[in-house]
Amino acid sequence: MFSEEHIVFNDARSKSLIFVAHCILNQNAISDGTADFPGHVNDILSLLNASDVGIVQMPCPELHCLGLDRGNVHGGASPVVQENTRIRWMLSRDASLLKIEQLVQHVLVQILEYRKHGFEIVGIVGMNRSPSCGVDTTSKEDQEVSGQGVFVEALCAELDRQGIDIDMVGIKGSEIDEAVAAIGRLLRVGSQHAL
Repeated sequence: MFSEEHIVFNDARSKSLIFVAHCILNQNAISDGTADFPGHVNDILSLLNASDVGIVQMPCPELHCLGLDRGNVHGGASPVVQENTRIRWMLSRDASLLKIEQLVQHVLVQILEYRKHGFEIVGIVGMNRSPSCGVDTTSKEDQEVSGQGVFVEALCAELDRQGIDIDMVGIKGSEIDEAVAAIGRLLRVGSQHAL
């Protein structure tokens, strides 16, 4: 039996984690016509590996709600923001919103459990322009606009309800230098919190 003062997880682990959009580690899940890499975003994975931070892959809301083809086998033939607008509309329907809430709760349970045991969440990384995981921009009305994707919006609302403040950045695989710099800033801020 352990006392309240007993330090657990006193081993080689960093006790530092970053939550990332599913498609950063698995481009195969992304909507047709939008993958920038064959398997994963290598420069970001290399940066995270070098930092010794634990990587938590969030679920792909679009895959869970709409399937791999997002309900449109010809989606890749449409302009990206037009298809993303259609996907956003599908994600905003009641059945999808229910699944998204379940996915948000899945992520929240992990965040709460790690925080309970003194682990640091250095940040959350989303994918800008995405109808689900956009942080700074999303797709709406057939264009890329300021705002959050449906999943990120629900996740932020739940974190706010819980009184949890976690740094969040949005990146684009097509803008890899900016993406690496943004995640690098998250990692540096996180390491400063740990001091």
